[in-house]
Parts: sequence; C-alpha cells; structure tokens
Amino acid sequence: MSVLEVRRLRVLGTHGVLPAEKETAQPFEIDLDLFYDMALASISDALEDAVDYGAVVDAVAAVIQGPHVDLLERLALLVGEAALLVDPRIEEADVVVRKLEPPVPYDIGTAGVRLNVAR
Repeated sequence: MSVLEVRRLRVLGTHGVLPAEKETAQPFEIDLDLFYDMALASISDALEDAVDYGAVVDAVAAVIQGPHVDLLERLALLVGEAALLVDPRIEEADVVVRKLEPPVPYDIGTAGVRLNVAR
C-alpha cells in the first residue's frame, strides 16, 4: 500500500462549540494520508490510474466550508468520509484537522485531532 500525502490545506470554516465559532469563520488546517495501491499509476504515468488529489482537496474544502459541527472529531470523520468518496481505490485515510486560532486564553500554536477512516 502506498500513501498520497496532502499537507497544510487551509480552509475557513465555522466549527466549534462556542457561539463565536458558529458565527465567525476561522482557519482550519488539514493533513491527509490517503492509502491506495499506486503500482499502476507509477508505471503508466497516467492520471486516470492515480487518485486525483485536486478532487480530494475540493471535497475536503467543501466539508470545512459546509454545515457547522461542534467537535473536531466529527469534522475529521466527515473529512475522511469525503476523501474516501472521491475515488473507490482509496482504502483508508489518516486525517488531521487543526484549528489555527483555537479559542483559549493561552499562547498555543494549534489544537487538533487525528483520525483514521477506512472503508
């Protein structure tokens, strides 16, 4: 099994428990590891034999920009499910979702979750 990596996708969304998070968009950062067999694509050099990461990015961005959810855990699951729907060859996805401006009164870089979603 091979891994297609997508790193540091940044998208604005309105997710979180606090009232302000439901009203004002904040930046989220997503990392994905998409597991699929790359043998054919590595030989053919043809896009139709590979997973189109542009289509995956579009699907993931639509989730982040879409309807509100309270928890990062739920958001990560929705991101992973959306990635799997893009191409049936993707067998599983490791998903990281981070808030880049977490609403805490301390100086932290990010708050996030890591979740595995499989078929």
